[in-house]
Amino acid sequence: MSKRPIKVLIVDDSLLVRNIIADILTNEDDIEVVATGKTGVDCVELSKKLNPDLIVLDIEMPVMDGLSALSELKKNRLRIPTIMLSVLTQHGADATFRALELGAIDFIPKPSSQIQMDTKELGRILIQRIRGYFDGSGSTPNAKESTKTSSTEKIVRTFPEKTAVDKKLGTTRIAEYEVICFGTSTGGPKALQTIVQAFPGDLKIPVFIVQHMPAGFTKAFADRMNGFCKLHVKEAENGEPVVPGTVYIAPGDFHMKISNKSGAKFIELDKSPVVNGHRPSIEMTFDSLREVYGGHKIVATIMTGMGRDGADAIKRIHDAKGFTLAQDESSSVIYGMNKYAVEIGAIDRVKPLVEILPNVLDIVNQRG
Repeated sequence: MSKRPIKVLIVDDSLLVRNIIADILTNEDDIEVVATGKTGVDCVELSKKLNPDLIVLDIEMPVMDGLSALSELKKNRLRIPTIMLSVLTQHGADATFRALELGAIDFIPKPSSQIQMDTKELGRILIQRIRGYFDGSGSTPNAKESTKTSSTEKIVRTFPEKTAVDKKLGTTRIAEYEVICFGTSTGGPKALQTIVQAFPGDLKIPVFIVQHMPAGFTKAFADRMNGFCKLHVKEAENGEPVVPGTVYIAPGDFHMKISNKSGAKFIELDKSPVVNGHRPSIEMTFDSLREVYGGHKIVATIMTGMGRDGADAIKRIHDAKGFTLAQDESSSVIYGMNKYAVEIGAIDRVKPLVEILPNVLDIVNQRG
């Protein structure tokens, strides 16, 4: 039985942008552009009328902007997944993060006179995001939702919590945990805010975060996280020493690795080829941490996001006796990287988003 196409609404005040995106999407058999609009008012009215599966939405528009449209959708209980079109500027980054906090699931760079994007590349990114949200098969939101419960129940049975704790925190432990790391993608910015704002101010070990995000956005993201975190949060810089109690975010378009020089740890950034389709890559950072700190000294978490970046690397940390966690399906925007990590036996605990940091801290403090 074939599934119906994914119904997409496009809203942007630029006729050129609307046409570019519509042309890209209408060439796909599993995607149908049901309407286009040029203001936030159009977005809300067309959403009520057509009930699309997904919205592609600009932020800056006349009459009603994209942020106001998101708020109106929420007021009207129209929970439609929305991908924002974001201008790659500081102002654009700030507005994008507000949109994610309001419920947008992801964002893509918006083509403009300043940002000349290859339409094929734009199409690849957008189609990947749309299919990724609907489990990569064009399945409808209803089909996606119906799989969540049974899959999560299976995971809980597969990884009994007591066994994992007994195995990793028994009397044979000989080393303290020295580093915490997180890898995430689609849905990550909002999820990371939940985690970062809850860090205690007295944490004595460094934290490394890899969030798939384009260049120009990670500095604004780090500054935003720093505003409500008790620890110092910063975009990682090449050559800087690793300081305990600091949260380092991998910069967009750079891999973040760690080196050991004369007993001290330093950040290394490079533009070596993309890994698993990404730069920064979670796999590159997790593998580097394992090599420098030793896998048994790491508490690693893989979270919401499409694809499999980081899954194999967190398995290597797991096999080296580090402690590994995954965000569960029900709290993930896209259950992809974390799902794959669970399926290959890389994970000790599967937890909903709100329970991840308490579990990480219990492991680090050897309370759990």
